[in-house]
Amino acid sequence: MKKDGRREPFDRDKVIAGMTKACEKRPISREAVDDAADAIERQAKDQLTEEVPTSHIGAWVMEALRGMDEVAYVRFASVYKEFHDADSFLKEIESLVRNEPAPSAGETPQQTTLFESQE
Repeated sequence: MKKDGRREPFDRDKVIAGMTKACEKRPISREAVDDAADAIERQAKDQLTEEVPTSHIGAWVMEALRGMDEVAYVRFASVYKEFHDADSFLKEIESLVRNEPAPSAGETPQQTTLFESQE
């Protein structure tokens, strides 16, 4: 379910497109992106409800990217969390440096880790 209440089916291709864009010119293989998308799709299907808010999917993508590549994570987070200024980037980067959990964008679900710590 989208933020505006619209419903649309889970789209693995959208997840891959967003992750690929964030990983552009980074040393991340297509296989790693595909594996992460598979894990995110499994998490979505394993939910006990029929509908999974896009905020959950976005949080799972950020978690996967944080484990794969910090630059890709910040790129994705800047769009997903709608960064409006340099201070937003700085706060996110400081949380990475301190190895803190990612600050949430709205409602972030409780979840298991997709990948071992690396984000």
